[in-house]
Order: sequence, then C-alpha cells, then structure tokens
Amino acid sequence: MQPTNRTARLAAALYVLVGVTAPFSLLYVPATFIVKNNPAVTAQKILAAQSMFRLGILCELMTATTAIFLVMTLYRLLNNVNRMQAALMVILGAVVSAPISYLNVISEIAALTLLRGSTGFLTVFNQPQREALALFFLHLHGQGLLVVQIFWGLWLIPFGLLVMRSRFLPRILGILLVINAVPYLLISTTALLGLPYVSVLNKWALIPELGEVWIMLWLLIKGAKVEAQPALERP
Repeated sequence: MQPTNRTARLAAALYVLVGVTAPFSLLYVPATFIVKNNPAVTAQKILAAQSMFRLGILCELMTATTAIFLVMTLYRLLNNVNRMQAALMVILGAVVSAPISYLNVISEIAALTLLRGSTGFLTVFNQPQREALALFFLHLHGQGLLVVQIFWGLWLIPFGLLVMRSRFLPRILGILLVINAVPYLLISTTALLGLPYVSVLNKWALIPELGEVWIMLWLLIKGAKVEAQPALERP
C-alpha cells in the first residue's frame, strides 16, 4: 500500500469518528434535553440523565480534537497539490474553528453547574433563577455553534478545490465539497442576522451536506492511489 493511500485511510477513519461523535453531541443531546422556553422541564431532563449530558460534552470536545488531526492528515494528503490552499484549509478547519468549539463547551458546563447548585455562592439564586440562567447558557451554546459553523463551511472550499485539482481523487467529490459549504454558510449567516428563513434552509440542507459523506466513503473504500510515474529511459 502506498503512503498516500495509507494517509487517505487514516483521514477516512478520523472522518468516521467525527461523523459519530458530532451528531450525538450537536444534534441528539440538544434535541433530547433542551425544551424551548421551558427552563424547568429542561432542568429536569438534564438532572435526570446527567451522565448522558456529560457524555455529550465529552463527545463535543472529542469532535473538535479529532477534527484537528483530520485536517492535518488531509494536509499531508493534499499539500503537494497546492500548499497555499492546503494551509488555508488547516487554518479554517482547525486553527480557527477548534478553539471556538472548545470555548463553546464552557456554556454547557456552566449550565450543568447552575442546575446542580452545589457551589456555595450559587445559593443567592433560587431554583427558578438557576434554571433560567442554565437555559440561557444552553441558548448561548447554540449561538456559538452558529459561529463555528461558518468555519465548518469555509474550510470545505479549499478542501474541495484541492480535491478537484488532485489527480488521485475524483473531481466530482471536490465539487460536492464546495456545494456542501453553502448550506453551512447560509444557515449561520441567516440565523445570526435574525432572518426568518432558518427553518426552511434546515429542511433543504441535508442533501447538499452529504458532500462530506461521499469523500469519507471514497477515502475509506477506495483510498487515494497515485499512479506510479514511468521510469525515464537511459540514452
């Protein structure tokens, strides 16, 4: 197996890990615990299943950490195609986005701390106040996801261009990655601007967001085999 192929398989394995931890922490856990505009019920759900809520926090941290190694592995795979674009991919996909994700998790930890109320200075707040503040921090976490989602979209553009220009991966996969970037950017900017179209965009975002799935499956199954260059004939 060629070194490039081994790198592709490693990138695919990391992509699969992100594909498992991210939906659990960013989709399943919020949908399970957070009840919109109802702090009391949200608090009851979290306190009744603290272990799962903590697992969601851990998976979110794991997603951000794995993403760093994924982007660096993709850099190793694609940097010979265009070093500038590969460096931009690393900056957007790891250097900028990962710290935002790490800091964003603090909001979830703050919410759990408020609900447990085990810290002495929190006794100045009554139970309904702590529940309301906890829901506020969970809402703040959701807003943080909108910010980091911008970079989840932006990094796919240089990634897609690199795939399109490489000669060892199908060009269509790169096109799908660039298309994949569009819903991330549209949903985030629309929500941050307060425009009333987020729910509509979310309904139609699933299909273009499959671009990352296709590149993951290709790297996992096919790898990235570089054709050997023919040896030069001696005169």
